[in-house]
Amino acid sequence: MYNPNAVGGSSNTTYGNRLFIYEVEGLRQSDETENLDYPIRRSGSVFVTVPYGRMNQEMQKILRMGGRIVSIRPLSANGSASPSSNGVAAHGNVSADNKPQASSAEESKPMTQAKEKPAKPDVPVNLYRPNSPYIGKCLSNEELVGEGGIGTVRHIKFDLSQGNLHYVEGQSIGIIPEGIDDKGKPHKLRLYSIASTRHGDDVDDKTVSLCVRQLEYQNEAGETIYGVCSTYLRHLEPGADVKITGPVGKEMLLPDDLEANVIMMATGTGIAPFRAYLWRMFKDNERAANPDYQFKGFAWLIFGVPTTPNILYKQELEELQAKYPNNFRITYAISREQKNPEGGRMYIQNRVAEHAEEIWNLVKQEKTHTYICGLKGMEDGIDAAMTGAAEKEGVTWKEYQRSIKERWHVETY
Repeated sequence: MYNPNAVGGSSNTTYGNRLFIYEVEGLRQSDETENLDYPIRRSGSVFVTVPYGRMNQEMQKILRMGGRIVSIRPLSANGSASPSSNGVAAHGNVSADNKPQASSAEESKPMTQAKEKPAKPDVPVNLYRPNSPYIGKCLSNEELVGEGGIGTVRHIKFDLSQGNLHYVEGQSIGIIPEGIDDKGKPHKLRLYSIASTRHGDDVDDKTVSLCVRQLEYQNEAGETIYGVCSTYLRHLEPGADVKITGPVGKEMLLPDDLEANVIMMATGTGIAPFRAYLWRMFKDNERAANPDYQFKGFAWLIFGVPTTPNILYKQELEELQAKYPNNFRITYAISREQKNPEGGRMYIQNRVAEHAEEIWNLVKQEKTHTYICGLKGMEDGIDAAMTGAAEKEGVTWKEYQRSIKERWHVETY
């Protein structure tokens, strides 16, 4: 059962059992709105009755459908909306999380939507397409796995100085490997999460970096098969040309809030976008290049790897943690070296379960964004851990998770 306590409200307040009237303009007609039983009009205002416990969800739904909430008014005991003193919506009486605030005149004053957040600048998408890719050059190709680790992971930096390929943290680019497939056609592109900030590793706006693990597996005949593009990238020499497409992706973008909580859950090369986040937040040269983005919030990285030598970017991560102990926390899950409470291997979902109550208390805050990147199998374990924490407060995790989808970001493969 969905519990309004989880999103900042309380069913025991004066408003707990109340209904509210949303006056909405610009709600567009679509198949989705028809299925929601909203009283659609092609112009003018519509009025939607909303129970207190669903105010945030309805507000988000209306905004997604292009509507603008003009006013929010409590429904009086006789079934009519309480009027404002002057017949128009009065400002105030709505908290930062869009919940009504009690006042001495709460029965007579209407409520308005919290001030809209400023629109984000346009995010660059598909500046270069497969039929006309950007031709960059490999600048460096370095091994990230330490001695004794499993597999090979490369940090590869490309030159972007000859074109207009730019990006923001959390996006991906496509790589088109050289050669042809078994049907005689050019290889198709593969997408990789960007591991550098928008300014690049050299903070000169001229590079982009990837974190690439060479794919290796056994086929049914017992033969070792290597991934086409990851193998191509592993052996790419500095100075070699490379075909790049993109950028793409808007799911994993960082919030603009400088005091946000940012929870990052990664396995293996899923660290790539989080490296970009953390460099933007905490690296000295990045902070100098971004006077308007001086992060003051809290970042928590939960990182799953098989062995200690597989902790990618370990030294740099731990240097940032040492410099910003109150703002950045790292929790490792090292599966082949650590044991979970049942005596089995310690995977990322075990760490999430171990800290589930603390994570849940953060997730309930409106300023918290959670990001999951890595192997798809990690999602079920994370959901199971969060389900247990939410149930202690009578909240159904899956329902709550849907209500915060703007703050719960997943990119798994």
